[in-house]
Amino acid sequence: MKILYAIQATGNGHLSRAKEIIPAIHNRAQVDIAVSGTESEIDLPFPIKYRYKGISFVFGKNGGIDYLKSLKQNNPFRILNEIRKCNVSQYDLVINDFEPITAWACYFKRVYCISLSHQAAVLHPKAPEPKKSNKLGRFVLKKYAPGKDVYGFHFDTYGKNIFNPIIRQEIRNQKNRFKKENKLKNYYVVYLPAYSDDNIIHVLSQIKKEKWKVYSKKSTKSYRHKNIIIKPIKGDNFFEKSMARCKGIICGAGFETPAEALFLRKKLLVIPMKGQVEQAYNAASLKKLGVPILNSFSERHLNVIKKWIKSEQNISIDFPNSTQYVIDKVLGCLLYTSPSPRDPLRYLVCRLLLEK
Repeated sequence: MKILYAIQATGNGHLSRAKEIIPAIHNRAQVDIAVSGTESEIDLPFPIKYRYKGISFVFGKNGGIDYLKSLKQNNPFRILNEIRKCNVSQYDLVINDFEPITAWACYFKRVYCISLSHQAAVLHPKAPEPKKSNKLGRFVLKKYAPGKDVYGFHFDTYGKNIFNPIIRQEIRNQKNRFKKENKLKNYYVVYLPAYSDDNIIHVLSQIKKEKWKVYSKKSTKSYRHKNIIIKPIKGDNFFEKSMARCKGIICGAGFETPAEALFLRKKLLVIPMKGQVEQAYNAASLKKLGVPILNSFSERHLNVIKKWIKSEQNISIDFPNSTQYVIDKVLGCLLYTSPSPRDPLRYLVCRLLLEK
């Protein structure tokens, strides 16, 4: 069977997860890779057959999305042309991690597409929701990259076909290594890509007794400002090492970084990106687990941050390594009998037999 695995590259989380998923798919079928988006610093160690600009969102400097730059990047004629030229018809199946070009190409060309993403789990009726409803944001999230069948990853298994987060092997290795060394370093890690380095430095420099490692999407070189070290996120594995050895982590309400922090049993403080509906839902889930949430990263929250530093946070949670199990469940009976998804009756009978 020939599969296309399509990945969203706005941010680093989807590509991080893909490092674990691609080998699991490859164990069961022939797989090609498609990537769209321009805001990631992670390189996949696999050949990428298709690259699209896709529909990208540019991070701003004050905690939200830069909508003006995002609009300039997303020419609708270019997007429609990428969808039109996207050659999905040669594949038996497309597995889609919130990637819009291949998802809509499958929709128009009637190719079977499975959604396998965190965003799919966010929309599950049993998943926690923020107090403030955002119907437009939820609608966009649902229609951004549609799929025929839906599977998802979340901080907890809230319902059928929702799985625990996939934790990168680098993080698992760091956890095991840290257990042997048992050396906790005297610093905190900060990763807030929607804030400028200057904004972050302005806040953290007022907490002088602590040491901070800030990982930046905007800086191309490392530098120090008093008790703060700024490091670029690209090109090394120091981020994983820093996470494993730090006292705590301050980050946005994305999915991968908070999940990895919880897996490492780190004290965690989360600031959702403004106007980003997925992060609002993530924050609701994390709050239910006991993670403190701030609505912005600013000096008016200094007392809350200082209180968090002094507090103890014991959230006992484990995410087992179940990547191959997830892929086998997603592929279902296709894995064993290889029926063509273009034969709906045969596929339906096979799925019903498998789920009995």
